[in-house]
Amino acid sequence: MAGFDIRELMNDIDEAPGKVWFWDLEKAVIDAERCVQCGVCVAACPTDSIGIGEDDLPTLVKMCTGCSLCWDFCPRGGLQYEATWKLEDAKMVEEEGLFREEAEEERGDEDLDEFEDRQLEKITGNNAAAAKAAGLSVPDGVSGNALGTVHETYTARIDPMIQGAQDGGFVSALLIELLEKGEIDGALVARESETERWKGEAFLARTPDEVRESAGSFYNQTLALGHVDFKGYDLPPNPRIAVVGTPCEIEGIKAMQARPWTWGSSQVEAITLTIALLCTKSFNYEKLMLDEIRDKRNVDLDNVGRVDIIRGKLIVQDLLGETIFEEPIKDFHGAALKGCDECADFMGHAADISVGSVGSADGYSSVIVRSEEGLEAFEHVRPKLELRELDKPEALDKLDALDKRIAFKSLKRAFDPEAPLFIDYEEHLENYSGTDRAPVAHDAVRY
Repeated sequence: MAGFDIRELMNDIDEAPGKVWFWDLEKAVIDAERCVQCGVCVAACPTDSIGIGEDDLPTLVKMCTGCSLCWDFCPRGGLQYEATWKLEDAKMVEEEGLFREEAEEERGDEDLDEFEDRQLEKITGNNAAAAKAAGLSVPDGVSGNALGTVHETYTARIDPMIQGAQDGGFVSALLIELLEKGEIDGALVARESETERWKGEAFLARTPDEVRESAGSFYNQTLALGHVDFKGYDLPPNPRIAVVGTPCEIEGIKAMQARPWTWGSSQVEAITLTIALLCTKSFNYEKLMLDEIRDKRNVDLDNVGRVDIIRGKLIVQDLLGETIFEEPIKDFHGAALKGCDECADFMGHAADISVGSVGSADGYSSVIVRSEEGLEAFEHVRPKLELRELDKPEALDKLDALDKRIAFKSLKRAFDPEAPLFIDYEEHLENYSGTDRAPVAHDAVRY
């Protein structure tokens, strides 16, 4: 759909300096296919002028005032997302530049996708020796620091296991415990859509049973932060909400909380705990579940009981736990969100707690407790967990390094955790113009 450039239509009227409009965000992020569907722009709009379209992308539903906040807080727009998290060793960021040079030397003439997937499978394998041998040499002092700010790390699982939960069931167990003890009033999670099989949608679970019913993973984004107005839920006046999301969603939350404002209907201040799921990329629902899995592989989605990504492979199982197919994740690259390629935050550095499967044996969760808030929440569930020292921290280090290498090939600006929080729109144009991720220009006008 055509865009609307207000600057061209204001004729001789002087525009206030520094204003960025939704249409600028649309051209630079949404129409450029860089949107990661986090919903931060919806949450940040102080006039509730941005909604969610039928295509699951942000869209303007009321007059744009040009406040610029949708641009400022977008992790693919004006938000210098890495400025929302801290590293224990700042030198690591500088040394990451060595990885790119070494990667090119090791890859040689091999196809980039094949090289990255070969590295991914080695890095996340169960064999610790293979993990150590995987990928590139790591500069001294880097290994171990990739975890970022850490209080405690564990390999963990809940016993008995929660039905439907993935990996060690840690996230479900934590949320259930916090709800039962009255520490939170709800948890923003993903649950399956009532109308589209295996499509995750944002949902505020307010009871332990609702958490159990929402257990499991979905690999599409839900524009979760477009739902932090918490409309339609019976909540106390000052609710305490936990959010389980991807690193980009957590980055948006932390940035908004660091710059408190009047966020329209959004209750960003109600979010008291953030849990990041370790993430290298998310997928477009239609492209992954419908085009690739249902249509190309003739899989009946009503018969699917589990979808998971483990050791560089996409695994789909039926309702009885039998594997329907298992394929390298590279076969599904075309279904991934393009904007995910620019993210170097596999670890979820900005979160209170980061959780995933990489770094632990099958059936367990890798848990990284990052903040005092995260530690306080963790203490409530600690007695019910089977805990041990993190199985393979080197696997997390290696995959983090690989994720950064991929991001640095796509990111058209400098990567600097010490930089200011926001990036000017004009600076973005300078960095991205003439690239394959440049803002999309429009000739027509939309009213």
